[in-house]
Amino acid sequence: MSDFHFDVSLQDFETRVLQASLKTPLLVDFWAEWCAPCKTLKPILEKLADEYQGRFLLAKVDADANPELSAYFGVRSIPTVVMLVNGEARDGFTGARAEADVRAFIDRFVPPPPVDARAEAASLAAAGDWQGAYAMLQAFLAEHPQDEAALLDAVAALLEMGRAKEAEPILAREFTLEAERAQAFRARLSLAGGGADIALLQDKLARLPDDHAARLELARALAGQGRYAEALEAALEVVRRDRHFDDAAGRRLLLELFTIIGATECYDDLVRQYRRALAALLN
Repeated sequence: MSDFHFDVSLQDFETRVLQASLKTPLLVDFWAEWCAPCKTLKPILEKLADEYQGRFLLAKVDADANPELSAYFGVRSIPTVVMLVNGEARDGFTGARAEADVRAFIDRFVPPPPVDARAEAASLAAAGDWQGAYAMLQAFLAEHPQDEAALLDAVAALLEMGRAKEAEPILAREFTLEAERAQAFRARLSLAGGGADIALLQDKLARLPDDHAARLELARALAGQGRYAEALEAALEVVRRDRHFDDAAGRRLLLELFTIIGATECYDDLVRQYRRALAALLN
């Protein structure tokens, strides 16, 4: 059974086909049990109906059992396929055809699949085009302003572009479905507001390499500037040198950074890399 292809007869043709075609393009397949080409074509039509997931519907009519419908559509040979749009027959064909040909016929009448704005934006982000990703998300949010996942994707893009001020009012709202991710971005925004001088901290550590507090401060400052690999490495170095320092502060900062950075999908590999490194040090 499928939601996208079904058998119809004269009794339910009006409601299931003609009325349904007012909303969705509907393909009618006239077939018969004894028809060999029908047995070739019908599985192709059913496969495409399932693949298109409701962008068109397929109604299957046993031509022998429904001669009135066959006569109404002028069916002279089978299989015959008719495309209905807005209750009217727009075009059709007879005989079995290759899947590519059937797909091309259907695509003339069926709207293209909806764009997955978040997936498209993620692809752009993965390629480093944060401006393009943000523009796509803005267009999506103009129609879906309450979509929490897309709002947070937009926050990620803003932070990557150094536009933290624009992210603040978005994060000020309440997130119920994406509460943990929103909190991770708030923490990242807080880091971005830090003002520690990275050069001074690096100079200090060059002189005092075992100043673990300074190294942790450096890790936070690096993270605040979006230099996440360096930040994770600095925090990991504290664990290497003294895993027990300040009640395992190095490990705790790493876990905090994993949460903060992990809210943005493009950093998944980096987080996995340093999770493994931390586990190797602690085990």
